[in-house]
Amino acid sequence: MNPNETSNSGGCPFHSGAGATPAATGERAAVHYHDYLQLDKILGAQALESDKEGETAHDEMLFIVIHQTYELWFKQLHWEADSLVEIMAKPALNDNSPELQTIVHRLGRMATILRVLVHQIDILETMTPMDFLDFRDLLRPASGFQSWQFKLLEAKLGLKFEHRHGQEYYTAFLRPEHVDLIKKAEGSHSFLQLVNTWLERIPVFDQPELWKEYEARYGAPDFWEAYKKEYAGSLAEAEKNNLDFFNEVFGRAESSEYTLSARANRAALFIMLYRGYPLLQLPFQLLNGLLEIDEQLSTWRHRHMNMVHRMIGTRVGTGGSTGKDYLKAAADKHYIFKEIAQLTSFLMERRRLPQLPREVERRLGFMA
Repeated sequence: MNPNETSNSGGCPFHSGAGATPAATGERAAVHYHDYLQLDKILGAQALESDKEGETAHDEMLFIVIHQTYELWFKQLHWEADSLVEIMAKPALNDNSPELQTIVHRLGRMATILRVLVHQIDILETMTPMDFLDFRDLLRPASGFQSWQFKLLEAKLGLKFEHRHGQEYYTAFLRPEHVDLIKKAEGSHSFLQLVNTWLERIPVFDQPELWKEYEARYGAPDFWEAYKKEYAGSLAEAEKNNLDFFNEVFGRAESSEYTLSARANRAALFIMLYRGYPLLQLPFQLLNGLLEIDEQLSTWRHRHMNMVHRMIGTRVGTGGSTGKDYLKAAADKHYIFKEIAQLTSFLMERRRLPQLPREVERRLGFMA
């Protein structure tokens, strides 16, 4: 017998033998591209309503594919957002850890996806209003307003119910199981709430002995009094009212109206001011990533609003909303991270920044 052959009664134990199945040998079954992506399901999921009427509207295929693609990207955004919440919910998070780097990286990915969503509108706008009218009335009462994934994403990131436009009907057209998901997210810790907790843990202001020299140098007992004096001196006459706003943001008591506490606001502004120190670079990128996401969400909402106005003018949406007017009001109100964005009102030139005590610099810069 050829030594490379096996008989039915024995042979090499590592040879699977002809006809052996992967399950019998413990091997994984071969993966095929078509099956892995379940292309039969995906490519068979475009059911044109106009086909049912016996007169195919050519651009309905584009309309379906664009919106299905949106929903797939929303799913990916949920995947990323859930991972961020899981990391931020940990009781301790080192500000120079791989975990914080992961958060910054995934926030960047989310912003990139949102930029893609904005550019998809360019493709949709190759459909003219007359092309849309060929099938628009067949879609009633279906509407993008019924996209539960988008509303759920807003809630997970931190958009509170009380800050929503159209509270009385924003879930009225959703299925009960989708409403339950959104309400559950609204009742759980959002990413913004977890960011607040993380910011409150920054310990640099809990040690008054670090700031003793400020009394002699700035005539102030601590960093914030010193910074406030310098900030006041940087304001133009027309901006003097900003001092009242400063006192409110950095000295207010807890309120359900806001997500970020005064302590968290102080930490966030400090990070923005002194971001050049190694220990603050990742925290700054995290905060900047949140602002980028808000900017892209806002850009998407406004592009969507303008596209709707271009397509249907002042007509109501297929789902019964006021169309452009609703979208504009939501776009103006649904800024999730506006409390972080408003902190830029309190920045000032680097040359005016209070010099940090040497021990604080050492801790922020990994200096010996």
